[in-house]
Amino acid sequence: MTALPVIKRPVGGRGYGQSVAHAAPARDDVSMSRPRPGLSVWQGAALYVGAVLGTGVIALPSLAAKTAGPASLVAWAGMVLLSVPLAGTFAALGARYPDAGGVSTYVRLAFGARPAGVVGWCFYFGVPIGASPAALFAGQYVAAAAGGGRRTEALTAVALMTVVPAANAFGVRISARLQLGLTVLLLALLMTAVATSAPHARAANLHPFAPHGLAAIFPAAALLMWSFAGWEAITHLAAEFRSPARDIPRATAIAVVVIGVIYLAVASLTVLVLGPNAGRTGAPLAELLRRGVGGQVQVITAVAAVLLTAGTMNAYYAGVAKLGAALGRDGALPRWLGAGSSTGEIPRRSLLVVSTLALAMFGGVEIASVDLRPLVLMMTSCLVTVYLLGTAAAVRLMPPRSGYRRISAVAFVAVLGLLIATGVYLAWAAVVTLAALLYLRWHPPPAQAQS
Repeated sequence: MTALPVIKRPVGGRGYGQSVAHAAPARDDVSMSRPRPGLSVWQGAALYVGAVLGTGVIALPSLAAKTAGPASLVAWAGMVLLSVPLAGTFAALGARYPDAGGVSTYVRLAFGARPAGVVGWCFYFGVPIGASPAALFAGQYVAAAAGGGRRTEALTAVALMTVVPAANAFGVRISARLQLGLTVLLLALLMTAVATSAPHARAANLHPFAPHGLAAIFPAAALLMWSFAGWEAITHLAAEFRSPARDIPRATAIAVVVIGVIYLAVASLTVLVLGPNAGRTGAPLAELLRRGVGGQVQVITAVAAVLLTAGTMNAYYAGVAKLGAALGRDGALPRWLGAGSSTGEIPRRSLLVVSTLALAMFGGVEIASVDLRPLVLMMTSCLVTVYLLGTAAAVRLMPPRSGYRRISAVAFVAVLGLLIATGVYLAWAAVVTLAALLYLRWHPPPAQAQS
């Protein structure tokens, strides 16, 4: 039997101090160690739900219906199925190699320091770009309910981009409690919309099923990529779980079921209840609530939009701040950022940099009146790059002939298709990749981080 190559594996988020076979799982024997504080299964599931069940649930059911008609439900179902191997891949990696570096760490273990640096940079500099459209999307709903136009939108966005990092500055367990509360309230609102509008569903609204042809399902699926990004975000918090090997798969399984049910329910009722108007409204959730509850529901939908956006931003800020600290620790970013990379520590310096970049990006968007769609797709290009390298790392790191390796291979092929669908916006990911490689050439990481 050929001996497995020996590499360095991070232990508990504290660097690369132990040599192990790269396929060996991280030890997590609860019976041999005292219980430690950390994220619970339900807090972890809430972070996952917040990261994935983003602003897309408010707008994308309508946009997908406009693209493919009732056949858009096939695209939704396909993306839900795709999320299973993708979520399973990252859950398996997080459980076996818990570290603040997340996907960057897995790619380092599989391919070395430079590809890991690329992953880290794509995620770290992608999140500040995505913060502006996400926050402004919530601002549009608040403006619709309270008035004030663009000024209200901007003030809402700034409030979100200030309050969410402030909550994270008190530590991941504080932000996780906030996330759990936000997720419970959010799910209550969404389930209210689903339950009250369901009696108004009509099977006749499924005809014609594919008014733009069955081929329209594919562009609809590409449009839905934004709704299913987020499975990688919590990997940076893997070491913060009480028992990563036990709790991460459980939290992931709960999140996959909750997210799949919610997305399919809202998308299905958008078509079955709204019929031909499904693709004409910019706020399908508001329309469902209006049909089910009656009266003026702008305030309710504004609350839902803010909760969704706050939950998504909270999960991403928590994960990316931890990642930045790990990148600083490993030399892929300035070492000043390395404070807070260890388990239980708060990466305040990294959080400050991310929140400052996000606010600066927002200022530029406001001054230049930049359309939000390119910003969304620029962030998506970074995330798809992260997914591609992360799933490739999983194929290499998972034990041969294991179920996890097969799942990882399926996820890799699916992500490769999504990469092609991203099109010209991959140019931004290419710019970030080049910048990362140039930085690593001029500032090579220490020898122990390259192993």
